[in-house]
Amino acid sequence: MTSTYVPGLEGIIGAQTAISMVDGANGRLVYQGYVIADLAEEMSFEEVAFLLWKGRLPSGAELEGLSLELAGHRTLTQGANIALDALPVDTDPMDVLRSVVSVQGVEHKLAKPTIPLAIHATASFPTILAMFHRRQLGLEPIQPRRELGHAANYLYMLNGKESSPEVVRALNTYLVLLADHGMNASTFAARVIASTESDLISSLVGAIGALKGPAHGGAPSQVMDQLEQIGAPENAEHWMREARTRKVRFMGFGHRVYRTYDPRARILKAMCERLNPTFYALASKVEETALAILHEEHPERPQATNVEFYSAGVLQAIGLPKEFFPPTFAVSRAAGWTAHVLEQVANNRLIRPQSEYIGPEPRKPVPLAERG
Repeated sequence: MTSTYVPGLEGIIGAQTAISMVDGANGRLVYQGYVIADLAEEMSFEEVAFLLWKGRLPSGAELEGLSLELAGHRTLTQGANIALDALPVDTDPMDVLRSVVSVQGVEHKLAKPTIPLAIHATASFPTILAMFHRRQLGLEPIQPRRELGHAANYLYMLNGKESSPEVVRALNTYLVLLADHGMNASTFAARVIASTESDLISSLVGAIGALKGPAHGGAPSQVMDQLEQIGAPENAEHWMREARTRKVRFMGFGHRVYRTYDPRARILKAMCERLNPTFYALASKVEETALAILHEEHPERPQATNVEFYSAGVLQAIGLPKEFFPPTFAVSRAAGWTAHVLEQVANNRLIRPQSEYIGPEPRKPVPLAERG
């Protein structure tokens, strides 16, 4: 059998999955048979997590049970609290999440992945981030409230007060939209680790590490940096053309799979216009300019806005600092990561691709005395 090297494994099928389908040609994202547009603003994150874990939407009683179970696992272990307090306040929140999730795993001795363990891990992510944010501000941590939903409780623990229904709904929609996305880099990392028969927490720690990168979950905060540098809509054309002379990459555009507008970006764009009109005025002009320039440079390539671009405006509107954009992505994707780990171990085979050797031909070592 012959094989061909493909950089980045682009186009290579790494797994069969029923969890989600990214239809790049038609700009569709499907969770377990449901198109994302039909889920995004109608379903709670809890309903979508149940869908990803079990392959169907929950009944009323099942949703109530899952909501109670998630709420019951929001409190951190003693060791996790100690680890959280030991980290410097200027630590990157993604590093905080990775470290404290790892400590929680040690204390719980999490072994074979199960849905209860997936629920426990998913419930803990917002608590870790909210408690660290409060500590950064020099404020006392806020204890979780069992009667609040996943999105509402995260905002409550961050801010110390309940958010408006509109803000809660916006975060819930964001969490639904980002909960899974096919064989992305962090999900692949989680499945590779799970395929070694390692534990669930190890898979999640690896996924968090992959998500941290600016080519993956770190992009929304870089979108914000880019827009802050541009400053105003009238500056967009000059700034962006000058940036291209320096080979600066436009953040928030292009995607490895989508060859048309990212369906998640379409939903977030409408939300951003409603929730954050000042951001939208600048972002929409930057989007128009960026797409025109990219088309000029490569008219043969499809150029489209991706999910990171307008998610920055939505997350800013609900009051999140930009350093918390990537880990809030992880709050959502925890459901998808754990679903993929469960799917991997249910029919496991070690993921072990080949590499193509491009080093020198075999040769004799030169003795040290003759190497000078």
